[in-house]
Amino acid sequence: MLDQMHIFATVVEQSSLNKASTLLNLSQPALSRKIAKLEEELEVALFRRVGKRLELTSAGQLTYAFAKDLRSGQQRYLQSLAEYRHTERRELTIGASLTTLQTTLPDLIQVLTRLNPELEIKAVTGKTHEIVSLVRDKRADLGLVASIIDESQLACLPLFEDHLQLVLPKNLLVTDRSVPEISVLDGLPMILFSKGTWYRVLTDELFQRYRLSPDVRMEIDSFEAILRLLHTCRAATLLPQSYLRAQLLEDNELTLLPIRELAQARRTTTLIYSLDDQPYSASMRLWLEAIKSHFTDERDSR
Repeated sequence: MLDQMHIFATVVEQSSLNKASTLLNLSQPALSRKIAKLEEELEVALFRRVGKRLELTSAGQLTYAFAKDLRSGQQRYLQSLAEYRHTERRELTIGASLTTLQTTLPDLIQVLTRLNPELEIKAVTGKTHEIVSLVRDKRADLGLVASIIDESQLACLPLFEDHLQLVLPKNLLVTDRSVPEISVLDGLPMILFSKGTWYRVLTDELFQRYRLSPDVRMEIDSFEAILRLLHTCRAATLLPQSYLRAQLLEDNELTLLPIRELAQARRTTTLIYSLDDQPYSASMRLWLEAIKSHFTDERDSR
């Protein structure tokens, strides 16, 4: 279609099959056949002859407008591609907060390496304010944090909303109520994530708000280790929804117990980057579009 529209637009602009054939390096009979084939495919007449001149029909005028739009779009694409090739980056540093390191960073890396398999990605971790500083000071290109960041120097792209879920082994019965209340956490044996992340802060805030005192058996800084220990220790935990895959729960003989108050305690995971990233703008645009598309699809599929 692109080649056909280019040929058609050239004929229109030259107002002559003879001139257009010379410009396109085609014989006039070959050019006439291409135009006739295009009219056949579109099922409309594009030209009418007025003496020796070619004039556009109404359908031809509409098609010429489309051909010009197509040409402009192609030129913009080629310009962006040239800019990308000129500024394409082979290395990328991502700063991830401790929670997003385990919940979201693997998906993010998969998206980026699918886009550019040769991209070398370095990840640095820290608390949210440390990740913000890394991006602000351009020691990290992207930052992945579980909160909305409002800074004039940074752009903040929301990826998805997250909330806590009560996870427990299938051999641990904590209530026989069909609609459990958050009070089931009071005195419940639990393994929690180590202090220092939004997730643990949110957990402790919930305990304080509802005056709960769970029986905290362990504090560990690995979600995977927590899940592996729950069944053996007959303990429960609170983990972000974004981390919990059906297969992960099945492999560890775990189940979820939905609690209304937990679902209402939400945080937004976001991607942050510097607004002053002109040297790498083409690469950055491609990265951001791919990331945004991935997480939009993920959100829509839930």
